[in-house]
Amino acid sequence: MAEPYLGNAKSTSEILKKYDFVFQKRFGQNFLIDEHVLEKIIDAAEIGKDDFVIEIGPGIGTMTQYLADRARQVLAVEIDKKLIPILQDTLKDWNNVEIVNQDILKMDLAAAAEEYNGGRPVKVVANLPYYITTPIIMALFEENVPLDSITVMIQKEVAQRMQASPGTADYGALSLAVQYYAETKIAANVPRNCFMPRPNVDSTVICLKKYAVPPVSVKNEKLMFGLIKASFNQRRKTLANGIKNAGFLSFGREEVEKALTDCGLPVNIRGEALSLAQFAALSDCLTEI
Repeated sequence: MAEPYLGNAKSTSEILKKYDFVFQKRFGQNFLIDEHVLEKIIDAAEIGKDDFVIEIGPGIGTMTQYLADRARQVLAVEIDKKLIPILQDTLKDWNNVEIVNQDILKMDLAAAAEEYNGGRPVKVVANLPYYITTPIIMALFEENVPLDSITVMIQKEVAQRMQASPGTADYGALSLAVQYYAETKIAANVPRNCFMPRPNVDSTVICLKKYAVPPVSVKNEKLMFGLIKASFNQRRKTLANGIKNAGFLSFGREEVEKALTDCGLPVNIRGEALSLAQFAALSDCLTEI
């Protein structure tokens, strides 16, 4: 197997110069140039020789090389068509990588898992552009993709929000959604000088291990997430007001206050104070109305 030759500033600069590559701000491109961080990502994802890995945003193929050395097969999904010839060059020594020029949000990943992995759970690894982190992660969870785990490099503040507890400033709809679907574990904090070009923020590698069964049971998952969305859309208002004012929910104040009382919660409570289990209980109470 060929040795990885990317993952440092010199090799990355040489490849970019060879292809006269210009970074596209609209794609949020920041390429990793630190071998130690790359190893930490692969270790955190627990990539083994039987694994099928979907890599989102392989860039010039830096992490793809490391993944391909460990995994059975890697599907590298890159949106920027200008990077495809570079990937075909940097990955030519690996015969277990397939490069796809597509937008990950428009791909049928469940079909890809079926085609490449017999429908078995896949591992997703990515260095995600900060502007599109949440839509990609939520799409992976919500669209019935058979997932084992998602290991991603994301903005440090976003990782903090994913792990946040009720009553804290970072706690919000993202915290609740991620914690419903997966167990979260921080694998590494990554300073901005580990990238080319250098971003304006520090990053974190977080591993989201998908639950076989969510930690709370709820009768109507869609309603629960609707309540969560309503409560954080107007964070400073009481939960009852947030739900009443949400155009996509049809509950009146009295119905919400009765449900809150039935759940043993104050009628003037704010959404940021409720745990995932309490949102599930409130949703079940409102389902009965």
